[in-house]
Amino acid sequence: MAGSMPNPRLRSLLWWRRWAKKDWAIAAVGFTVVAFALTLLSNSWRDEPDSDITRPFHPITASDLVELTLLQNAKARGALCLDGSAPGYHFKKGFGSGANNWLLHIEGGGWCNTMESCSWRKGTSLGSSKYMDHKVPFSGILSSHPSENPEFFNWNKVKIRYCDGASLAGHPENDLKNGSALFFRGQLIWEAVMDELLSVGLSKAKQALLSGCSAGGLATLIHCDDFRRLLPTDATVKCLADAGFFLDEYVYVY
Repeated sequence: MAGSMPNPRLRSLLWWRRWAKKDWAIAAVGFTVVAFALTLLSNSWRDEPDSDITRPFHPITASDLVELTLLQNAKARGALCLDGSAPGYHFKKGFGSGANNWLLHIEGGGWCNTMESCSWRKGTSLGSSKYMDHKVPFSGILSSHPSENPEFFNWNKVKIRYCDGASLAGHPENDLKNGSALFFRGQLIWEAVMDELLSVGLSKAKQALLSGCSAGGLATLIHCDDFRRLLPTDATVKCLADAGFFLDEYVYVY
């Protein structure tokens, strides 16, 4: 309506129009100071020696690829993947000051929890060594580049492949379920892999780390005490479970 007073709320949104040149100058200086401070903090963080940004990324080369080793006596010990094939691992020998140190990493991959999902899984690398890559790159915590992996680059490093669908924990009396043969032999796989690694130097470990992610992290929690028991009493033994704590989940149907 002509001649009516402006809306008070609208006027409050236009407070900046009442600023004098002095106010604008103060605001500009304040903004510059804040921006400069944030820049200093950002640069300081980037310069931290433990920052991932400062660690160079190494492209994968042929020397980073590690061959798959199938368990030699898997069938005799009953240590089998879901489909009955032999389980396996990738092993890269340590050197120098890390020659007697060991890092074992258990592959993740979730669980199968029904006959249908486990039957499907046995046709993949998570249920059968027939579908596993014969060579895999060792990177991250398994890397042999000191700038990328300064703590463990020269340790003996093992990637344990995951093919039982239950975090290396199964050991049923009967593998025949509803007419389908599925081998839930995770506990036997763990025992057979440990025995084989102990025979090639793990039994003389000075330091050892058992690690895993997701289902491999849960396997790490399950087998940590046994891992400690298998190694020399004077060895320093640690376990690192990454995202391996699974809570029971109830499904409610409404």
